[in-house]
Amino acid sequence: MYSVEERKTYFENTIQKLDSSNLIEGVIQLGSGVIGYKDEYSDIDLMVCTSKVEDTEATKDFVYQTLSGFNPIYFKEKKFSENIFLLIAIISNRLEFNISIVPRDLLTVRSPLWKIILDKTGLVTEKMDRENEQFENKSVKYDVQIDLPFEFAYCAMSLEKEIKRNNLIYAEKMLENMRNYTLLVQAMNEGKKLHQFKAYETLTPTFVKDYLSTFPEKITVDNLMKSSERLKDLFTETIRQSSAYSIDRGLEQLMNS
Repeated sequence: MYSVEERKTYFENTIQKLDSSNLIEGVIQLGSGVIGYKDEYSDIDLMVCTSKVEDTEATKDFVYQTLSGFNPIYFKEKKFSENIFLLIAIISNRLEFNISIVPRDLLTVRSPLWKIILDKTGLVTEKMDRENEQFENKSVKYDVQIDLPFEFAYCAMSLEKEIKRNNLIYAEKMLENMRNYTLLVQAMNEGKKLHQFKAYETLTPTFVKDYLSTFPEKITVDNLMKSSERLKDLFTETIRQSSAYSIDRGLEQLMNS
């Protein structure tokens, strides 16, 4: 594992090398490092910006070469659209880099955790400030493109059906889906950063306690049914506190019938 000083050295070396490229207009830090890394396991998350869309591929290659200088033990490249890439590099001490490459015009703000590290023209800051204003003015900052109350109720119904079929593996999968939907609503209730959110220990302690109580000690029909009932109660209570979602009486009756 890496130390705080090691991570700082890797970070500074990376920014220095990125700054040397004429392809790169700006660099934005994302995640917990913006306000102080959570702990020694925290990654380095950056968004590298190029002014010209046609330079994105070449910029990606330059970032790849920069990370290659650290002799990573594993590389992964992802492509989210024609001009948006993500490079994941894990070096020998398990320090992880997540660096996205984005044209300036396609920059977006998806959470409050961002900070301009490099801006050669001032246009990166201008774009991010505009995007941040739009983000802050959203009544619901984190869009979830599914009807969570319906999906939860549908999983609860499917769970009971599969238990009757003695298909306990699938029933457990439905239980896990129900937990995920409950976590999403609770995170939104608490204004957490949904994008890649994993700091579940920061959620309200009473919720965490109730949530953990929904895990069965042993996979049996009786335990799965008890876990399902606990989750239904927790989800219903969580939805009642939500400003983004509600559960109508018909759906609640369907879920609990």
